[in-house]
Amino acid sequence: MKRVLAIFAATIFILNMSAQGKMTDPRDGNTYRIITLAGNTWMTENLKYIAEGSGAYFDNDPNNIPSYGVLYGWQAATKACPEGWHLPSGSEFRQLLDNIDNADPGSKTKSGPVFPGFQLAGMKNYEGVFSEMYESGYYWTSTEYDEDEAEYFSYIIMNGKSMVDISRQEDMPDIHGAEKTSKYSVRCVKNDKE
Repeated sequence: MKRVLAIFAATIFILNMSAQGKMTDPRDGNTYRIITLAGNTWMTENLKYIAEGSGAYFDNDPNNIPSYGVLYGWQAATKACPEGWHLPSGSEFRQLLDNIDNADPGSKTKSGPVFPGFQLAGMKNYEGVFSEMYESGYYWTSTEYDEDEAEYFSYIIMNGKSMVDISRQEDMPDIHGAEKTSKYSVRCVKNDKE
């Protein structure tokens, strides 16, 4: 019976991951793998687009861009996705997690776990300090808390185990978001559901 349930769950998971493909950002020619889960099409790689004055890359080393993407302050992140795509809300990240909650993310590699493509690009905090590369990925959501803080999603590898967190006031009213001047990664979601 367990084997039948496992096969059934795997089949459902594969069907929900339909419409895998690629998209090319017309602004800079970068190509991204995409996946559709529960009707939302997500980029499975960190955004690499560099707009004037909008981003940073870990340790200010441009060689990190191909593997880890660009780190953005929140204001820049809200405008970073290509036309037809948007910065996901906390609810969209929650929906993503609900659909991959029990999926094995694979082992940690230099560019992060295999699925769903979380790249452990670390972050640059509001004081300008880079940290946590190879250990965590921080992602902005479009949800703003106040003029100084916004919601974020994090994917962390600790003691060989992956952990996920969304700083959602919706879940905990007294929770704090991240300083908008911190620089985190961006994933984009296609505007129209498929």
